[in-house]
Amino acid sequence: MFQVERSFLAAYCERSGDPSFWAEPLNAITNAGFLLAALLGLRLLRGGRDVLLACLSGLAFAIGVGSFLFHTIPNRITVMLDVLPIQGFILLYLGLALRRYLTLPLWAALLGPVLFFLGSSALVSAFGSRALGGGIGYVPALAALFGVALLAWLKSDAASRLAAAHLAGAGVLFAISLTLRTLDRPLCGMVPLGLHFLWHLLNATVLAVLLLSLARHRRMQNADSAQR
Repeated sequence: MFQVERSFLAAYCERSGDPSFWAEPLNAITNAGFLLAALLGLRLLRGGRDVLLACLSGLAFAIGVGSFLFHTIPNRITVMLDVLPIQGFILLYLGLALRRYLTLPLWAALLGPVLFFLGSSALVSAFGSRALGGGIGYVPALAALFGVALLAWLKSDAASRLAAAHLAGAGVLFAISLTLRTLDRPLCGMVPLGLHFLWHLLNATVLAVLLLSLARHRRMQNADSAQR
């Protein structure tokens, strides 16, 4: 786990073949954004219990730690510590969004993430894991953000439309983030520090918005139930 593997040394512009621990200072330090998103999620838990929101906050924290390790000691172990919490967050959030925002039955909310995972895997297999600078696997997540946002907006109640606005805003940020990630290596000659650190900062903001959306949606629904 503490040995750098040469196959990862050219993955990002900031490292540019340097095997040292702090070869990617911006890419490493900006993972603090995910820790702040996790703290926001925990703060949103005050005054109420939401086990799944707590799990998402824990995954956000794990994303920050795993990504920090990968950008300081890149190898096959740390890349998994980077990727797995991200996938876990995406799948869990999708299931929650289908259940809470779209009020789908439990079986559909469980089946949705399974189908999403299979579709994402098929997309990566078809185009290769290095397509879009390694970001091809995140395209389905981007599509899911806008797709669920549209369906939530069509429900027309205030809580659903607020969730739709949050998801659409997160989708716009994620689209910009994915574009910057894709351009990291191609623009390395023009931007020696790279653009990947912006992927971290924007994605941390995306996670914060998504966690905030869940908390506000739940509070609005609880308030509506109390008034009835």
